[in-house]
Amino acid sequence: MRTVGTVVRGIRTSIIKEGDDLSSIVVESLINASQNEHFEFKDRDVIAITEAVVGIANGNYVTVDNIAADIKDKYPNGHIGIVFPILSRNRFALCLKGFARGCKKITMLISYPSDEVGNPILQEDRLEKYNINPYSDIITEKQYKELFGDFIHMFTGINMIDYYREVAEKENCEIEFILANNPKVILNYTKDVLYCDIHSREKTKIILKENGGETIYGMCDIMNSSINGSSYNPDYGLLGSNRSTEEKLKLFPTDGENLVLDIQRKMKESTGKDIEVMIYGDGAFKDPVGGIWELADPVVSPFYTPGLEGTPNEIKLKYVSDNKLVNLRGEELNEAMRNEIKNKESDLKGNIITQGTTPRRITDLLGSLCDLTSGSGDKGTPVVLVQGYFDNYADI
Repeated sequence: MRTVGTVVRGIRTSIIKEGDDLSSIVVESLINASQNEHFEFKDRDVIAITEAVVGIANGNYVTVDNIAADIKDKYPNGHIGIVFPILSRNRFALCLKGFARGCKKITMLISYPSDEVGNPILQEDRLEKYNINPYSDIITEKQYKELFGDFIHMFTGINMIDYYREVAEKENCEIEFILANNPKVILNYTKDVLYCDIHSREKTKIILKENGGETIYGMCDIMNSSINGSSYNPDYGLLGSNRSTEEKLKLFPTDGENLVLDIQRKMKESTGKDIEVMIYGDGAFKDPVGGIWELADPVVSPFYTPGLEGTPNEIKLKYVSDNKLVNLRGEELNEAMRNEIKNKESDLKGNIITQGTTPRRITDLLGSLCDLTSGSGDKGTPVVLVQGYFDNYADI
């Protein structure tokens, strides 16, 4: 019987630059790693490539001036209401710089006590102290300074309202802040709104349009077409973008389908194995200390080979052992459990035997695993190889 289940390896590559043949680099790095580390490839292995190097290799960049030009074109009145931005120097600050460069005034509505992905903007325990109801109450900038002005983020050591003010004012753009959780509030200040939430954006758009909003766009609509010959993302615009330099952002990948299929083909030619390939960004997990939900990208995996479609169909070993097989022990129990797995129904959705098996999309689960493996810093492993992920206890 096999004694090891899933194995995950971060694969080191050379530093990826614009114009590099990423497909060949990925394949060569994997083959070299297998030879140096003495492992073999198997059918249904998964190769995952971080979206960052895909965007870099493709040169999928836009400038702050590109963003400013798009904003000027879409909001000619010059006063924008920005709704539900995430609180991030990497993800949003450079976008804000472009927005501010493209208009005269910004009224920014920030959700509280935290943004969409869990970054706090105030001390939550003070809400009860000051009898503030986040479901209905609006906090003005003056009130914020009086009640929460000493707040700094536990990880960054920064107050993001102060930081965002500095970003906008450096572009000679007037900015004011309000805190509220109802997007309709922004319409009291301006009818021209840019909604910046990620996963709740469709709901926010409907609310704004149904309640008197006039010029309504989302982050997905900014840089979703080329501006003065720039790159763009037709599906997500600025969603999923992050800072490259002080004047340039890298967009979420656009040309990934051909890449994953090409890597799959090359690996088949090199190894004879049918291997799945995916591109991944943020994992979908939540930090238990800071309360930050990691997923600031619009999706975990924008591109993947067809074999990764779907959700797991697993039984809960603990539940079966404690109930149906409660009187068995040792090898008799092991063999009975293997038979339970082999004979499980092809679709267990709704069956109590699946409780606690995390039936999320396979790409979301794999993306989270790979994001934690590769990290976001200096590990130098933008490629992750996952082996044995689709095996189970019945596989000998």
